[in-house]
Amino acid sequence: MVEQRLDTTFHALADPTRRGMLATLALGEKSIGELAEPFAMSFAGAAKHVKVLEGAGLVARRKVGRSQLCRINAGPLAEADQWLRQWERFWTLRLDRLEALIAEDRQEREP
Repeated sequence: MVEQRLDTTFHALADPTRRGMLATLALGEKSIGELAEPFAMSFAGAAKHVKVLEGAGLVARRKVGRSQLCRINAGPLAEADQWLRQWERFWTLRLDRLEALIAEDRQEREP
């Protein structure tokens, strides 16, 4: 189940427009029209991106009058961050080992 949510989250984050929309939403709630403006796209185009973000659980939408307001939901981002941190630990260990090997090599070469 977690793997499927991660797949959906990373799919949604793979698009630069959607990442830009999330960055905008990190500043506060916005309408779909407001999300569309920086990208010079139609309401329908922006709504499609919002639908993908919503499907991944990254965005929640509510209706106020005729407007659809969106807000960010950071839960799936926290799951993605947790998954990525395992690789951070992996690479940190590898780079620490590489640093130690380089230091050993330098000591052997010094007169």
